[in-house]
Amino acid sequence: MKKITLLLIIGLLSSNFYSQSKNFIDQPFLETEVEIDTSVTPDKIYLTIVLNEEDNRNKKSTEELERSMLMVLKSLNIDIDKNLSLLDFSSDFKKYFLSSQQVLKSKMYSLLVNDARKAGEVLAGLEKVEISNVSIAKTEYSKSEELIIELKTRAIAKAKRNAEKMLNPLNQKLGKAIFISDTNTPSITSQLQGKVAGVQIRGVSSLYGSRAQEEMMIDFEKIEFSSKVKVTFIIE
Repeated sequence: MKKITLLLIIGLLSSNFYSQSKNFIDQPFLETEVEIDTSVTPDKIYLTIVLNEEDNRNKKSTEELERSMLMVLKSLNIDIDKNLSLLDFSSDFKKYFLSSQQVLKSKMYSLLVNDARKAGEVLAGLEKVEISNVSIAKTEYSKSEELIIELKTRAIAKAKRNAEKMLNPLNQKLGKAIFISDTNTPSITSQLQGKVAGVQIRGVSSLYGSRAQEEMMIDFEKIEFSSKVKVTFIIE
C-alpha cells in the first residue's frame, strides 16, 4: 500500500512538472540579449619602489635611500602609514651575496596613489634623489563592484526597450520577464601601453638625458568594463 501511495505522489509531481514545462513552451515569448560597456579612469595606482645601494651613482646605502624616499613622499603629502607598505614582510632587507666579502642589500615597497598626476610627481621626486627603480605594478578602479551592478541594470532596461520596439510593428504587448541570466562573467579589461608596464611617460629631459625633471606626466589607458544579459519576456 505504501509503495502504491509513493508511486502515485511521484506520478502527480511528474505530471505537474510536465504541465508547467508545457505551459512555458506553449506560450509565446521573446528573448533578447544585450551587452553594455563603459570605460573609467583608474583611481588606484600601485607603484613598486626598489631601493638598492648599487642602483645610484653615489652608491648611497639602502638606509639613506629609504630616508630620502620617505622625505619625498611626505613632501608630496602622501600618507605613508596608509599608502606605503613593505613587500618583503619576512625581513626588513633582502640580502644578495655577490661574493664572500660583499653583500648587496635591497628593499622593496608598494605605494598606492590615486591619480596619474600624483604618480608622475612621485616618479619625478624619487628620480631627483637617485631612486629610479620604480615601476607600475597594477591599476584598479575603486568602485568596480558598484559599476558592474549599474551595467547589469542598464543592460536589463535596454533589453526591455529592445523587446518593446520589436513588438511595435506586430501590435502586440510585452508581458513580464520570465527569465533573466548573465550570459558571461562581467569583464574588466585594463589596456595599458607605453614604456613602463603599459604606462606612457611624458616629460622634458635635461641636456644630459636624465629623466629627472620638474614634472613628469603619465598617461593611463582607461579600464574597460562590460556586462551581457539575456532576458526572456512573455508576449501577451
